[in-house]
Amino acid sequence: MAAVEHLYRKMLLIRRFEERLLDLFAEGKLSGTTHTYVGQEPIAVAVAEHLTAADLVFSNHRCHGHYLALTGDAQGLLAEIMGRQGGVCGGRGGSQHLHRGNFYSNGIQGGFMPIAVGMALAEKAKGSGAVVVAFVGDGTFGEGAVYEALNMAALWSVPLLVVVENNRYAQSTPSALGVAGSLSDRARAFGLSAGDCDGWDVAALVARFGTIIGQVRSECRAHVEVVETYRLNAHSKGDDSRDAGEVAAFRDRDPLPHWGERLEPARRAALDAEIEARLADVLAEVEAMPFATLPAIDLAEAG
Repeated sequence: MAAVEHLYRKMLLIRRFEERLLDLFAEGKLSGTTHTYVGQEPIAVAVAEHLTAADLVFSNHRCHGHYLALTGDAQGLLAEIMGRQGGVCGGRGGSQHLHRGNFYSNGIQGGFMPIAVGMALAEKAKGSGAVVVAFVGDGTFGEGAVYEALNMAALWSVPLLVVVENNRYAQSTPSALGVAGSLSDRARAFGLSAGDCDGWDVAALVARFGTIIGQVRSECRAHVEVVETYRLNAHSKGDDSRDAGEVAAFRDRDPLPHWGERLEPARRAALDAEIEARLADVLAEVEAMPFATLPAIDLAEAG
């Protein structure tokens, strides 16, 4: 039961954090946009369960879930998104560009894949035993840099895990209209090991990634895992052209409440209240922080 509660608390933090962001946009307290991770929480949590402080993680535009699963740092993340000095990057990186320790995110699709391969090669050369995890989406497999990176990962035999979160849409384009064949077979074409799994089965995901990460670490060989999932919210905060019936059908499969049903109702309610109170405190602390400032630039010296 302790494991069930642990995973539920982590997934719930991600869910409520993302929902609070949408509320803040509606209240006019945030500008720009955000790409929420609602519905995909089990993937980030399952991977994070098996990583160490020495491992490196690269994430994308939909990065909040990965960051929170690894760090639990809701205050630093919210402050960053709200442009406050207490943000993880001083309030200057925003929603998509985060860096803390060995966590990196970037909104350019596929752009970090060659870097991830290079970092994995460096860890191999150091003999650190660390693995590099790269989270990408199905749409990212339309980028040429991904295939160049997979080619080098296979040739150099590096400790890289590529987690492909196949949520069935590249922004608004259904995968069926943009992806030919099998994503995992594309990886196998380079001689890489690859697999497919279900993003709704929390327990199976945790076990699956435990096996995969252990193999990548011990064998120093790259692996690509395609996880079938579905984002329950729009691509960003408002643009959603998907069929309402389709979204409703997947909402019925929402992994968070289904996992929560494993808990006693009173304990589940207590955890819900705990996370709500935590996020309320975080928001109050962040709103009291000063806004980020840019460093002074001497234009004459900059020439």
